[in-house]
Amino acid sequence: MQKHDVKGVLFDLDGTLADTAPDLVHALNLSLNDAGFSAQPLDKMRHAASHGSLFLVKTAIPDADEALQVLIQQGLLQHYGRINGDLSRLFDNLPELLTLLDQQGIPYGVVTNKPARFARPLVEKLGLTCQLKAMISGDSTRHAKPHTAPMLLAAQQIATPPEHILYLGDAERDLVAAHNANMLGGIALWGYLSATDTPDLWPSKHQFEHGASLRQFFSE
Repeated sequence: MQKHDVKGVLFDLDGTLADTAPDLVHALNLSLNDAGFSAQPLDKMRHAASHGSLFLVKTAIPDADEALQVLIQQGLLQHYGRINGDLSRLFDNLPELLTLLDQQGIPYGVVTNKPARFARPLVEKLGLTCQLKAMISGDSTRHAKPHTAPMLLAAQQIATPPEHILYLGDAERDLVAAHNANMLGGIALWGYLSATDTPDLWPSKHQFEHGASLRQFFSE
């Protein structure tokens, strides 16, 4: 993949564009506390932050019965709605990257499985609402990633053919979605990958070690 192949960029949100784990784990811990469980350290839970609220709960209390896990998940979502975005920030070098894309006239947007009721306020707190040419949430279409529907809707919104869109994500479903939509998949290795993830086996055109290497790609 060469830079001239890329005419548009789409990002996964949690663990790719923004470091949202501090908010998610804080909300988890508030809900665990409500139910009488001990708080979980951020470093232990960070890898789970890309996989949804129930996965976070199951990672924290794997031996609890499913009904209790769902109850704690509901508490997590209630707390998260209140604190969403308070501790989140763009990953290092990504604000500068977005400025570079603006200067180069390359449109960009977000495709996330996060519901709109959380995704849109988060993007607003990050100061990106006016910059994004596409903002696709998990409930923007009938299907979420790895389905192609949200990917292709985003391609329409940034007015770029899928084969010229770099889609960046930190989970296998992100790269499968990009591949199925005929986009250029890029793995955000700075994201919430776990020790058991095998990114070398995910369908992708490029792996980026950190935001600086992604920025360098667009600077060449």
